Amino acid sequence: MNDLISQLRGAVGAAHVLTDGDLSAWETDWRKRSRGKALAVVRPGSTQEVAAVMRACAAAGTPVVPQGGNTGLVVGGVPDESGREVVLSLTRLNRVRAIDRDNLTLTVDAGCVLQNLQQAAEEAGLLFPLSLAAEGSCTIGGNLATNAGGTQVVRYGNTRELCLGLEVVTAQGEVWDGLTGLRKDNTGYDLRDLFIGSEGTLGVITGATMKLYPRPAATLTAWAAVPSMEAAVTLLGLAHRHLGAGLTGFEVMGQFALSLVAKHYPQLRVPLHESVPYCVLLENADQESEEHARSVFERLLEVALEDGCAADAVVAENLGQAHQLWHIREAIPLAQAEEGLNIKHDISIPVSRIPAFCADTDGLLRREIPGVRLVNFGHLGDGNLHYNVQAPEGGDMKAFLNANEERVNTLVYEQVKRFDGSISAEHGIGLLKAGKLPDYKSPVALGMMRALKRALDPGNILNPGRVVHI
Repeated sequence: MNDLISQLRGAVGAAHVLTDGDLSAWETDWRKRSRGKALAVVRPGSTQEVAAVMRACAAAGTPVVPQGGNTGLVVGGVPDESGREVVLSLTRLNRVRAIDRDNLTLTVDAGCVLQNLQQAAEEAGLLFPLSLAAEGSCTIGGNLATNAGGTQVVRYGNTRELCLGLEVVTAQGEVWDGLTGLRKDNTGYDLRDLFIGSEGTLGVITGATMKLYPRPAATLTAWAAVPSMEAAVTLLGLAHRHLGAGLTGFEVMGQFALSLVAKHYPQLRVPLHESVPYCVLLENADQESEEHARSVFERLLEVALEDGCAADAVVAENLGQAHQLWHIREAIPLAQAEEGLNIKHDISIPVSRIPAFCADTDGLLRREIPGVRLVNFGHLGDGNLHYNVQAPEGGDMKAFLNANEERVNTLVYEQVKRFDGSISAEHGIGLLKAGKLPDYKSPVALGMMRALKRALDPGNILNPGRVVHI
């Protein structure tokens, strides 16, 4: 291994090959559920340096774990405990390479922090719409590798839909330059889509060309109290009809989830949540004017109140109020953590079946585990729920997880399967769910996935054991 370390130092510079000292920032996952041990943390500064690292590791048969901002939630971007895996940190690849205003595209290094992409687009008078709670830390390469979702999928789609081209280093250390800005290119297999969502198991994304959009003339936010999940789905249908493409966000939040925010962050002043089971956060981006946006928004809410699918509603009067409402939504995971350890689920269900799923699964869990508390919130507009399970109040949280996590996961995932859903909506599979995937993915699909893995990474050195086992 000394020879490999020497080669890596020659490829990227000795200062960027870390083997000693505190490496916990690269070895511990975002949720602090897993702490591995890296052979080395290597920090290349260019695509060619990434290629040199991959060639050296391929020759040595040494596994490589690509890592962006290390904000993943399924233990997919940190090393295992063997001490054999090299962590390939891409955060030094952080340039905005080009902005093409006429083509509405932005080409960037994979290590660019998402918030910096948003800012670069804004400075060009345009919009990059991907928005996540971790946007100040996560990188676009990681967003692409996991096909991240976020709060505006209902209008703009997942990260996959925002990407036109990629630059990728293969497991053998070759560079594929697919950084096209074309929206139409039918010249064979779409290689780009192989790597998006592959979680670093098929290649290392080093650059990307992303779509930009005109900035809306006005963006307004509303908060509605709804009497049931059925009412929330009805309100979503009304929002589609009244706002059309202007509907850029539709988030649902359960009463208990909001009560945790009120308990742990009282300064946020959560509105309208105490008397209804759910609240909804809506966003309307209008290309005409603020007056037009407010007019159609207020008409939507009038109809919702008349129809009974909303019990009460408010429209933010200014940008500060809108930020406050979004801050409440984004504080739910933080409030959960303050309350104690919990069992997380990132699931998707056809929107039309979400009310029945919630009613059935809520009842099932409460029967099976008396006192269990359900933290249900997420992106109802695209069918993605963060359906989390908190221990009974006053209990030993760690003991609850140890005794019930596997059982709860099985109960929830079987319900997801029954309702034609997915056990991973936007977080990916990683190591955390790799063992569960064969139970919820067809054998034919798994066979094709394994065939792709063997073809592109025959030595199984790229993120081995994550996503799919071969």
